[in-house]
Amino acid sequence: MGNRLSKIYTRTGDDGSTGLGDGSRIAKDSARVGAYGTVDEANSTIGLILASELPETIRDQLVAIQHQMFDLGGELCIPGHAAIFDADIDRLEQWLDAHNEDLPPLKDFILPGGGEAAARCHIARTVVRRAERETVALARVDTIRPEAVRYLNRLSDLLFVLARVLARASGHGEVLWNHERRKG
Repeated sequence: MGNRLSKIYTRTGDDGSTGLGDGSRIAKDSARVGAYGTVDEANSTIGLILASELPETIRDQLVAIQHQMFDLGGELCIPGHAAIFDADIDRLEQWLDAHNEDLPPLKDFILPGGGEAAARCHIARTVVRRAERETVALARVDTIRPEAVRYLNRLSDLLFVLARVLARASGHGEVLWNHERRKG
């Protein structure tokens, strides 16, 4: 692929519109731009996790996810384009199951925290959840493939489990919600 961006600013968006991947123009505050913009934001938060000390397996998985998130942003930016498939979702589920296997069952809610990498996973999880909500909102007004929503849903689950794994690996442990603190 040659140089696609020879000039960073074009001034074409100064009127409040932006170009989609198919060449059409759309308002910057549209549901479509909101959805793929939040996918981009979520991808950036995964980059923030990658700036932490991580086990190599988790690092490799997160890098693969970043590529898929870029693909997903492209799918949402190009109406009718397909870039996320059932195999991508299946892979997230396999990783989820493998990481969850050694974790104790949840008996309490977990608060965001548990060390730097775990806390960054929690931030990423919440941004992915917002991307999912915005993609669902887009699907109410435009045709969106269900794989996009399913991918985001599964990814937020994986990030939650990774936060648990990383909290335990760091020695900080999970931060449990103390529901009894107001009694007495």
